[in-house]
Amino acid sequence: MTLVMGAVAYDPKVVTIWAGFRAWFARQGFDFDFVLYSNYERQVDDLVAGRIDAAWNSPLAWVRARRLAGEEAVPLVMRDTDQDLTSVVVVRDDSPYKDVADLKGETVATGAIDSPQATLLPRSLIRERGLRPGGDVAIRRFDAGAGLHGDHIGGERDAARAMMSGDVAAACMVDANHLLFVREGTLPAGGTRVIGRTRPYDHCNMTATGTGPGTERFRDLLLSMRATDPDVRTLFDLEGLTAWRPGRTSGYAPLERAVEEDGFYDASGAITAPGYRP
Repeated sequence: MTLVMGAVAYDPKVVTIWAGFRAWFARQGFDFDFVLYSNYERQVDDLVAGRIDAAWNSPLAWVRARRLAGEEAVPLVMRDTDQDLTSVVVVRDDSPYKDVADLKGETVATGAIDSPQATLLPRSLIRERGLRPGGDVAIRRFDAGAGLHGDHIGGERDAARAMMSGDVAAACMVDANHLLFVREGTLPAGGTRVIGRTRPYDHCNMTATGTGPGTERFRDLLLSMRATDPDVRTLFDLEGLTAWRPGRTSGYAPLERAVEEDGFYDASGAITAPGYRP
């Protein structure tokens, strides 16, 4: 019996990655295939309906899957690089702001409407610092790739550019992209400061609804992959990991809270975010 996994095609490399993994699974005698989706909402719908066996889910997609399927939704594995991430609020180095609370009356740039790392979690941080997004601080959102849950980082990059041009006082992004934007020249080296950081959170996971012999074998094979295998190493580099780790649920509480605060999904997993159309 073939195990079918869903993945969102946020970049052409997704095809290369999972076609490579499919060939690796075949060499292990495991019958695996994948289907591609244009957005995470459809992927989660199909997972919960049983049309696919597993889904390579964003953290926001995990939150929705858990609300739709309850305890039947389980995280099989996650990348080592998906654990304990943080998002940051960044300002120009020559700005007067020292803390997120100093941004009262200013405008803050965020990523896409459905970006956990560049929108939902930073908005929650702003609230923690005593400010109301859209009230005490204006929010300028840079939507790119609605339905991709922030995997398309164009919104974060546009937010960073707006901050450097002086159009906004601060920009929100995942810590790793702050470093990336400096390396690629979007942000000048030494030209920015971090004035706020979210609590650590987990990012993507491989979600299944229940486990059986097929999903257990799938999980065990993923966990057995080693970066010392040349065929695996190339795919790991493309997918941005050095090892698969057992899935866990402990790192999603900050995003659950942010989803509640913004009313992005209701308790049953229905999409309730105003203006969100994946």
